[in-house]
Amino acid sequence: MTALFQQLPSVDKLLKTPQGELLVDQFGHTAVVNMIRQLLQLAREQIKETQQLPNYFNDVDHTIAEIRYQLIQQNQVQIKSVHNLTGTVLHTNLGRALWSATAQQAALNAMAGNVALEYDLEIGKRSHRDHYISELLTQLTGAEAACVVNNNAAAVLLMLATFAQGKEVIISRGELIEIGGAFRIPDIMAQAGCTLVEVGTTNRTHLKDYQNAINENTAFLMKVHNSNYQICGFTHSVEEHKLTELGKQFNIPVISDLGSGALIDLTQYGLPKEPTVQEKLAQGVDLISFSGDKLLGGVQAGIIVGKKSLIDQLQAHPLKRVLRCDKVILAGLEATLRLYLQPEKLIETLPTLRLLTQSIAQLNEKAERVKEQLSQHLPEFSLQIEASYAQIGSGSQPLAKIPSVAVTIANQTNGKLTALLQRLKQLPTPIIARMEQDKIWLDIRSLANVDHLLESLQAL
Repeated sequence: MTALFQQLPSVDKLLKTPQGELLVDQFGHTAVVNMIRQLLQLAREQIKETQQLPNYFNDVDHTIAEIRYQLIQQNQVQIKSVHNLTGTVLHTNLGRALWSATAQQAALNAMAGNVALEYDLEIGKRSHRDHYISELLTQLTGAEAACVVNNNAAAVLLMLATFAQGKEVIISRGELIEIGGAFRIPDIMAQAGCTLVEVGTTNRTHLKDYQNAINENTAFLMKVHNSNYQICGFTHSVEEHKLTELGKQFNIPVISDLGSGALIDLTQYGLPKEPTVQEKLAQGVDLISFSGDKLLGGVQAGIIVGKKSLIDQLQAHPLKRVLRCDKVILAGLEATLRLYLQPEKLIETLPTLRLLTQSIAQLNEKAERVKEQLSQHLPEFSLQIEASYAQIGSGSQPLAKIPSVAVTIANQTNGKLTALLQRLKQLPTPIIARMEQDKIWLDIRSLANVDHLLESLQAL
């Protein structure tokens, strides 16, 4: 074992080789030294455990090659681009909505230089960073004002912390939702310092339940859109317009966590019905919060629209600064919202809507190209084009299925399928699919770019 330890080169010896000097020129002295030390430490541990020297320490060339490889890997951003072939268009684990070309460009412009973030170019004085967004949202929704934070959970937290700290918030028991990551509405309420008052039952809540719970310490009547689950059968819930009438009677604001962020009627495209922000405002809701990266089709953000007097108080709360968005997100959000000023063009300009509204004929055409490419690399597998069902994702209409098309991959040996699924994930641009009915399903509806996918498949 001692002899093996003695075979390990010193840091200085490796640095003074011609190859080592080239590494220092490429990656810098500190990074190279740190990597050599890491590899030497790993080698010592391996010698202790196996009484063997790692292969890459057999000669200098192998050692330098391993150092170079590890340095390259160290510099790779680990949040990698992937191909989404799961059939879930807004996949939370895969980054939700794709940014439009204009949003990407706006973000790049904001990254590359200074922007008038909190500066009014007309009067030459400081302004509010939500200024442009608020103007756009009032134009698009009809709300009096708007506020932007970094996600919808933050938007709910800000509303509750501003108006309900030390007070009570009344909500239906059937709307105490839990979203991904075990994040619950009651937990947000607790963080905001308010008291949750549950009314009704899991499946049925009536107007009188809210009314009976109102007292002098009530801050809000709250509605939460149960977008990520559905209760069917013997059910009843109170519509917003009835709740706002009750709120006016007792001078209590009504707030709504809408979540999904639809600004257009999706049924015009043959998609499942999702409540819009405009509909809730028309029903008299005082404050509505929703996401920027779900059905809105843009960046991660939490948007609040509603009464100006309430929005002004949100903007003045200290927590708003903690939760505010940076210039890149605001630029991307503004560019996304401006697409809605030309609603007839949205299918062309907004990637989320484009993916959701693709025809079966278009999907079949893409599936044929994918199948043809795969057949060249996977002769031992059975490839078919089959009807599939996709979904919107990110909690929107969880039971609604959207007709789709998939390329399926089958093999009598399940082990080969599992190995192939893993192989797809290890490509330079990983392919994320789903396994059902003893087949790998590559659902085409959620695929962002078929040409890029075909390039990636060359690596098989």
